[in-house]
Amino acid sequence: MKRDRDEAEEEGNEERNKRKMEIVWQTPAHPAQKQDYVFHNGKRHVRPYYFEFVSHVNKRWEGKTIVDLFAQEFRGRSRDYYVSAVKCGRIQVDGENIPVSYIVKRCQKISHFLHRHEPPVMAWDVEVLQNEPDVLTVCKPASVPVHPCGQYRKNTVLGILQAEYGLAPLYPIHRLDRLVSGLLIMAKNPAKADSFRQHIEAGLVQKQYVAKVVGVFLDAEQVVDANIDYNAREGRSTAEVGISNGDTTLKGKAACTKFTRISTNGIHSIVLCEPVTGRTHQIRVHLQCTGHPIANDMLYLSDDVVNRSTLGTTADRAAALSGGSPETSCESHKEEYKYCSEDFSIDPMCTHCPNLAPNGYDGHEEGLWLHCVRYTGPEWVYECPYPDWASLT
Repeated sequence: MKRDRDEAEEEGNEERNKRKMEIVWQTPAHPAQKQDYVFHNGKRHVRPYYFEFVSHVNKRWEGKTIVDLFAQEFRGRSRDYYVSAVKCGRIQVDGENIPVSYIVKRCQKISHFLHRHEPPVMAWDVEVLQNEPDVLTVCKPASVPVHPCGQYRKNTVLGILQAEYGLAPLYPIHRLDRLVSGLLIMAKNPAKADSFRQHIEAGLVQKQYVAKVVGVFLDAEQVVDANIDYNAREGRSTAEVGISNGDTTLKGKAACTKFTRISTNGIHSIVLCEPVTGRTHQIRVHLQCTGHPIANDMLYLSDDVVNRSTLGTTADRAAALSGGSPETSCESHKEEYKYCSEDFSIDPMCTHCPNLAPNGYDGHEEGLWLHCVRYTGPEWVYECPYPDWASLT
């Protein structure tokens, strides 16, 4: 009798979950809107929303059961969750509900319907600098990615500009890492974006950044010419100096950066950085090569530099130690978010609810002391004001 009651209860739960699916499932085609954001403790959060993640069965996945596929390939949730998700239709194949024993076939479309929680970013504005008929430039704040990637979709420069200014579509013409701030140039149409790309590929564009580094940087211009080898698994780059010969082969890509000291206070220096090439983490790694890494860049600060530097720590901690302004300091010591039904509704199957941020988010946002200030091309120049930390007074 107990087993019959348990089975009946489970069937009832599955039926209730099916009814809960009668909601709007968002896709990348759904635009971000102003009411999608919640601000708490100096951070911009996104109200959790329902989203359809789509993938297609590849050669490695072919022949696996639907539950085995998810349990082995997407380990962020338990096997029990995936069993329940298949049973209640949160996981579908080619738009149809399937049993937990279903074996997937090559090229089939798999949909996973999730209550999506995005990581928060710092609540700084995305300031519009120039709004021309074909070009938009903004000052990108640190911690905000440029475009949808990974866990971020609405908490991006493109998402925020669409939600707050109605500016879309936009086509970024260069990269800025999530932790880097400063000038971001976007075309308003594909033709203008292609024109920018042609200038960049032809080597006709000069880029300038400023960085706050450890120590007294040399007064004379320094040029670092060292290959950059990016390790995607570790998420960091290394510099390779030397010449390939029969015994050694340089794996990295050719990279060159010019550095000029702007000012120093004897502890830190503000350095103008002019990358000739555009490799991943190029400026950060090349500054490390000079012995003057970015003063709050824990990824490239050596143990020796950390011991010497009073600010050799995370961006947030560094700002706190130096008495930094809110523009360089994360308010990480304020009380944590507490669920409010006015912000969003809890989903019974969601593994992140009732938290606003996703599981695994550590609450610490970092912003590197690296800022893009100028892009110059054939008959055009775009600039961005210097950040507050660039003043050493």
